Amino acid sequence: MIDHSGRASSVRRTNWAGNISFGARRLHTPASVAELQDIVAAAGTVRALGTGHSFNTIADTTGDLVSVAGLPRSIEIDREAATATVSAGLRFGELTDTLHRSGFALHNLGSLPHISVAGACATGTHGSGVGNRSLAGAVRALELVTADGDVVTRQRGDQDFAGAVVSLGALGVVTRVTLDLVPAFDVQQWVYEGLPRDEVIGRFDAVMSEAYSVSLFTGWRGDPVDQVWLKRRLTGDGPLVAPRRWRGATLAGGPRHPVPGMPAGHCTQQGDAGPWHARLPHFRLEFTPSNGEELQSEYFVARSDAVAAYEALERIRGSFAPLLQIGEIRTVAADDLWLSPAQGGDAVAFHFTWVPDTAAVTPVLRKIEEALAPFGARPHWGKVFTTEPGRLRELYRYYADFEELMTRFDPTGTFRNDFLAHHFPLAG
Repeated sequence: MIDHSGRASSVRRTNWAGNISFGARRLHTPASVAELQDIVAAAGTVRALGTGHSFNTIADTTGDLVSVAGLPRSIEIDREAATATVSAGLRFGELTDTLHRSGFALHNLGSLPHISVAGACATGTHGSGVGNRSLAGAVRALELVTADGDVVTRQRGDQDFAGAVVSLGALGVVTRVTLDLVPAFDVQQWVYEGLPRDEVIGRFDAVMSEAYSVSLFTGWRGDPVDQVWLKRRLTGDGPLVAPRRWRGATLAGGPRHPVPGMPAGHCTQQGDAGPWHARLPHFRLEFTPSNGEELQSEYFVARSDAVAAYEALERIRGSFAPLLQIGEIRTVAADDLWLSPAQGGDAVAFHFTWVPDTAAVTPVLRKIEEALAPFGARPHWGKVFTTEPGRLRELYRYYADFEELMTRFDPTGTFRNDFLAHHFPLAG
């Protein structure tokens, strides 16, 4: 691989998990937006790279790969508008402390503070909570460099804004993002073990509405659910005392990691109250959340179908549990973003962390997708899935609108790659 200055580099660039080796001819790390504009305008094909926390070829290219990590870092807080305009390459963990010290917060965070703002928003990445939209739901405006090297801005209210936020990197290289803010708040996080199946099946909405953010972790080995992570948003009354028993589950006797055998010290603190940004993620920025030896998949169904989907997965668990490190079930509130997996309705996400064996996992994904097909399951764009383009067209109301938007923004295919060509084969 060749870097942007022309020096040969022997460094092999891979995604975070190491299951994808990027095939780019050159890797660029521009130090300014002007330099990025020149690179994009001169490139035949180009793809943007964030933190590489995707598990498929969405960021890959045989042309030029551009990392936005070298762009000038900025966090501009507008107190009156309650927004922050930030460098797209910033990781959430590099942003949140500044927001908190200014008295503000984001409405939600993903499991990992290690992911970039632009990459997370572009793929529909989310946290959890019946009232919490995905991270992209906080986006009020975007600045991006388009195929001809121009800098354009799209903001909420613009005709094509809803198609430009979760855009899979297909419209340009995002350089700055404006995010909605809320007042800073504290969260208290507890872990319960052994939630009976009857609670999940019989009272799913009540379980998932128990706290500001709720995650169910299961190895899909049968009754009960292994762990429930409750993240309660605190009011002025201060910290709460966790009951030892909750819905038949038992309060964990110490810190827990969701993946069996992994060190709990890598996770955000459990028990004591703390700032939103130190509790809403599952993992701490100063630690690698795992060794990266994994694959991930995730499928979204309507929240009203959550129990039926859960039972459908139970029926085939014998085919996938041996390959599973851990599963997680979360809720995501509805939004109007065209390619968001929660577009049009409240959703439940079934997440799977697999052993790093693509050949073994791929046929299992087909079985899972078949089991979830009656519920219109939408895959997470940044994770491994086998859903065919024809099915995606059925699942996403604005699929054809997004094809038209890609063609309009990028008529020569500068940002096209094999991933986009496969999943949107009719685009220009």
